[in-house]
Amino acid sequence: MDDRGASFVAVRRTNPHGETCNSNSAEAVAGSAAWLGRGLSCVCAQRRDSDASSFFDLTLAQEECLQRLQRRIDVPYDSSVIEHQEALRALWNVAFPEEELRGLISEQWKEMGWQGKDPSTDFRGGGFISLENFLFFARNFPKSFQDLLWKREGDRSVWEYPFAVAGVNITFMLVQMLDIEAVKPRTLVGATFLKFLEENESAFDLLYCIAFKLMDHQWLSMRASYMDFNTVMKSTRRELEKELLQEEVLRLEDLPSYKLLSR
Repeated sequence: MDDRGASFVAVRRTNPHGETCNSNSAEAVAGSAAWLGRGLSCVCAQRRDSDASSFFDLTLAQEECLQRLQRRIDVPYDSSVIEHQEALRALWNVAFPEEELRGLISEQWKEMGWQGKDPSTDFRGGGFISLENFLFFARNFPKSFQDLLWKREGDRSVWEYPFAVAGVNITFMLVQMLDIEAVKPRTLVGATFLKFLEENESAFDLLYCIAFKLMDHQWLSMRASYMDFNTVMKSTRRELEKELLQEEVLRLEDLPSYKLLSR
């Protein structure tokens, strides 16, 4: 998974309903540290010492589920592939159903929080699966998706995180946290997740939705601004790990943070 990234600035804008809200506009800032991938290394590279030299055994079914997820993660976003083009158009349509997209390369994408007019440059950090994660979120939890897109909830910072680039960061964070790219999980969190994946093939996508909503909840609770993004991501990861290991959690829908989502 690529670790290239982007810094960002945010401005204010107005949504189709005339509401003024903090913008998702993201732009590369000369001289700024990249925060996609590399900016999350302090979060994602952490591993418990007790887990570092051990592997967790998998059932045949869990092994197959892990391999399917790994194949998804290995697919880069390719703007020349028709399926990828259609998925990108679908994302625009679920995000802005009342606004026609003028082209796959368009200044309009900045409204969603991409760095520039071509989202494919940002997908390098998360691959095609990050686009699939967005679509799953928008289709299964449309209210929460729109609330986050338009920053409708809470007392927002003047300088907000850009929605789209933050979403790619969350995909990247989950892959690292769950140790998905390893042959076998080396952490208890990763092994626990595979039990959920065995029961629900969309478990990674669902956990993405939970993580995105939890990240925004942490953002508001910490009264964060864009300089605090990595701190918020660390806090989000710690909370997810803690919830995943709770004994009473038998499926992802049992996670306390799942209750933050609304359809």
